[in-house]
Amino acid sequence: MMNPQQIKQLIETGFTDAQVEVAGDGRHFQALVVSPDFEGAPMLKRHRMVYALLQEHIDSEVLHAISLRTLTPAQRAAE
Repeated sequence: MMNPQQIKQLIETGFTDAQVEVAGDGRHFQALVVSPDFEGAPMLKRHRMVYALLQEHIDSEVLHAISLRTLTPAQRAAE
């Protein structure tokens, strides 16, 4: 079983200047990932970028489910 802090650290290692917020109950998580690496990338590609970092944990079923919200810094600032 994973905790939100472990997932946050995994995601942060894969992105430039990432701001990551993760919440969850040990099996199901929600993550907000803000990074300039998402500039110009459609949502599906952004999600694939994050899933690539977590795939080993998803495959081993340590991480059961995660819903993602992926934004560029400009998108986040506009909210």
